Amino acid sequence: MIFISPDAGNSDPRPRAAVVIAHPDDETLWCGGYILAHPEFLWRILTLCRATDPDRAPKFRRVLQQLGAEGEMADLDDEPNQIPLPVEQVQNTILRLLAGNSYNLILTHGPKGEYTQHRRHEECCHAVVGLWQLGRIDTERLWLFAYEDGGHAYLPRVRGDADRRDVLTDGVWLEKRRLIIDLYGYGIGSWEARTAPREEGFWCFDSAQAAAKRTAFREQQS
Repeated sequence: MIFISPDAGNSDPRPRAAVVIAHPDDETLWCGGYILAHPEFLWRILTLCRATDPDRAPKFRRVLQQLGAEGEMADLDDEPNQIPLPVEQVQNTILRLLAGNSYNLILTHGPKGEYTQHRRHEECCHAVVGLWQLGRIDTERLWLFAYEDGGHAYLPRVRGDADRRDVLTDGVWLEKRRLIIDLYGYGIGSWEARTAPREEGFWCFDSAQAAAKRTAFREQQS
């Protein structure tokens, strides 16, 4: 597990926000605009996979520096066959990454991910919601990424039932694309560069019960 921290320490008076994601670049793709537009938060960005990836890990560190965020990486299995991980393993990894802090806001994946289909995105969402419901993580609010791709019919876009929709300003949009293209190194014509949404969407919850109910409902709709 790798830890990355900027100059800001635990005494920073800003409200705390965490982004819990499966992979380096998910933070930029699905909520990078919100992070960039809200420097009033002390951001902590946590990825469950790729800590020992010689390509993605250093790129993630450089992105954190640009975002002024602290972060940590774990190294859960991310092989293409996507064998299901034990729920306890995912939850314990998230608890270690969150480091026992209290948060004003946590953002993570949606219950069916953002596109068809990535098991680690789904596992991340269900683990975070489950931990909140069990009282094992402390946050005032939880936001889930609200995107879909119509079963590969089009690039991921904000769902029609999202609770919150943010259209990024030109400056924030260009910086988000710069992080994807220049720092993560994706070509202009790549799926990542074409996908990175200018409109970001979230399902927003202020109670664990509401988040668990909504997540279970999304599963039933699949």
